[in-house]
Amino acid sequence: SITVAPAQTLTDKEYQILRNVSLAVLREIGVDTGGSNVQVAINPVDGRLIVIEMNPRVSRSSALASKATGFPIAKVAAKLAVGFTLDELQNEITGGATPASFEPSIDYVVTKVPRFTFEKFPQADDRLTTQMKSVGEIMAIGRTFQESLQKALRGLEIGISGLDEVIDLNADDAHEKIQREMRHPGPDRLLYVADAFRSGMSIDEIHDICKIDPWFLAQIEDLILTEKSLSTKTLSTLKAGELYKLKRKGFSDIRLAKLLDASETEVRNIRHKQNIRPVYKRIDSCAAEFSSDTAYLYSTYEEECEARVSDKEKIIILGGGPNRIGQGIEFDYCCVHAALALRESGYETIMINCNPETVSTDFDTSDRLYFESLTLEDVLEIVHLEKPKGVIVQYGGQTPLKLARALEAAGVPIIGTSPDSIDLAEDRERFQKLLERLDLKQPPNATARSVDQALNAAKEIGYPLVVRPSYVLGGRAMEIVFNEEGLQRYMKEAVSVSNDSPVLLDRFLDDAVEMDVDAIYDGERVLIGGLMEHIEQAGVHSGDSACSLPPYELAPELQDKLREQVARMAEALGVRGLMNTQFAIQGTDIYVLEVNPRASRTAPFVSKATGYPLAKIAARVMVGQTLAQQGITEERIPSYYSVKEAVFPFVKFPGVDPLLGPEMKSTGEVMGIGKTFGEAFAKSQRAAGVKLDHSGKVLISIRDADKTKAPDIARMLVEKKYEIVATGGTARYLKEAGIPCEVVYKVNEGRPNTVDMIKNGQIQLIINTTEGKKAISDSFTMRREALQHRVTYYTTMAGAKAACYALGELDAGDVSCLQDLHKSLS
Repeated sequence: SITVAPAQTLTDKEYQILRNVSLAVLREIGVDTGGSNVQVAINPVDGRLIVIEMNPRVSRSSALASKATGFPIAKVAAKLAVGFTLDELQNEITGGATPASFEPSIDYVVTKVPRFTFEKFPQADDRLTTQMKSVGEIMAIGRTFQESLQKALRGLEIGISGLDEVIDLNADDAHEKIQREMRHPGPDRLLYVADAFRSGMSIDEIHDICKIDPWFLAQIEDLILTEKSLSTKTLSTLKAGELYKLKRKGFSDIRLAKLLDASETEVRNIRHKQNIRPVYKRIDSCAAEFSSDTAYLYSTYEEECEARVSDKEKIIILGGGPNRIGQGIEFDYCCVHAALALRESGYETIMINCNPETVSTDFDTSDRLYFESLTLEDVLEIVHLEKPKGVIVQYGGQTPLKLARALEAAGVPIIGTSPDSIDLAEDRERFQKLLERLDLKQPPNATARSVDQALNAAKEIGYPLVVRPSYVLGGRAMEIVFNEEGLQRYMKEAVSVSNDSPVLLDRFLDDAVEMDVDAIYDGERVLIGGLMEHIEQAGVHSGDSACSLPPYELAPELQDKLREQVARMAEALGVRGLMNTQFAIQGTDIYVLEVNPRASRTAPFVSKATGYPLAKIAARVMVGQTLAQQGITEERIPSYYSVKEAVFPFVKFPGVDPLLGPEMKSTGEVMGIGKTFGEAFAKSQRAAGVKLDHSGKVLISIRDADKTKAPDIARMLVEKKYEIVATGGTARYLKEAGIPCEVVYKVNEGRPNTVDMIKNGQIQLIINTTEGKKAISDSFTMRREALQHRVTYYTTMAGAKAACYALGELDAGDVSCLQDLHKSLS
């Protein structure tokens, strides 16, 4: 749901009633101390009021309220829990000028817009209901609702720069589609409301369909009418006063460029020529009644600037923007650690981010916080004001990396790995030449810009293939295709995704072991942060695969070869700071899959497993402190095992196949630590909510290519007191290997079948591997039922084998705190 603060459409009387109701609910429940959250619905027609729910704890909305007002709810609640009272506590944001009992008042408008990733789950129903489906959110701050809304929309990073058009109004079914989208809300409902105004509908007509308050509709209508008035103008005919008014309404340079048929650079140049620049206001929880030294800032177009810029040496860190699949809090962890390390090194740290769910947007994480969208326009304005010594783009995932080239072109000093080196690693053809020079292997691959090119390249490389657009994070639109028909279907659907950039084809290395290596290079020496062996084989996205540090099966001589290859690539790329390399190992052949000269999503895991704060060490390297100067030159290899396991949102999306592939689907991760690999894996499964029983029935149904591995796994399961149930072909193979098993029908073969057994609670564990479109759709029902009946399933043989190790260690597990484990390493 899009949320606005303060409330824009309530009367003062309604506001006071809601306030009193909330406090009455807290007293009735018996909340003695701490934060609570009350959700209330009020009928705007007759004022009828209903309490929906109450949470006697801090919640997602507490985090949003804290960021919106600057009042640290969770921090204050923790102090109240140990006996303080509100009047004894100081409000930190005003430097103690007000007590914590002083209710926050705000002189700006905050808009929160959720970020959805339905493109990752094409089978999911994208209609919004009472079930939460967003995976992240953005918050924007402005002096008016219009400014705040437009800032939020452009920061979502979904390819829009404001209230962009989403439908061709000349299409025959345009009117019906607009009405349908407004009546049954989806992720783009607001954009369809804007298109409804463009199509000539009135506020009353739109309100009757979507029931959005007429006040909000009037604000959106005004923005659309403003856009319409620009259709007869050009950039050169726009008067200074007009441009200033447009900026006050929240129009971005890039949106104005589209409306005025100009480029973003031209709009920016004219704006600067007319001296139209944003000023920065402080969030102080008291509407400027008292002076605040806390630099928690947002931009707006007014007269007085409250930034109070210092002349210290500064470093700007660009955050990651809204959470989404493929780019989440792992990157925020890196940004926060960079801010802490650079502050310790004597720099003034400046954070730019717009995600209210993160630690990086706490006002006390950095010296100065700019709560702004990560667009070129917003970043350049802050750089112009602050004049930093350097800007770090390596830590926020793909979001700041996309800005690196344009920032460099605008003369912004980028520290760490240069944008050219980043491009060298991400540009397929340049990187290929580099590997050839270093005599390193890559899977056979090609770049195609048309369907014919792709089909010809595929004949040379051979199937199966991994296909994907270039420059993506989280495996967006990545797929494994097994034949020409699959490739043609993919090219038709994916070329639209690739924005005129080519499609990459790689030979899929079936049955290869995938490895992740995190390292830091300072120009003189390489520090290997850690080697991680993926438990799922190559072909499952690295963000979805469980992994073990140190490797649990890879031979030591192969590990040494990986270290040596990473060092050579770091030097050749000219990396300064963090770098992540992914390898696939087939037999004794090592293939380089990709190199990311930036912080990766494994950096927090490696840091916690080894005790080396990689993001901090790398941040110091970026400002010129070598590894030797920091006294950190030796790789740490723990005597215990750490396993990272992914957590998936499949329960939230009925109809989605929980089969793992090259497109990332996980929304979080957990970590287990144990003396053995089995113990660590068992702990990681328990932490991820995966149930492993000591005994029971296991259903095995696997593809032909995996059948040779089945007997070993089946024997391990029989030893662990499991009875084997298998589908036709698998059962035959197991019986030939001398393993007793019960035969069960597949879903389309008869009754009782696999799904019946799952529904009847007869199955405790499932091992199901499959390939090819038909086999995947045939076995979909089984995986979905397993998910709904909370039956543990593994869709890779490697995952099943790891589970067998874990079954022997379910009761193991000494408890050690992380600090003690790290002490044992140093």
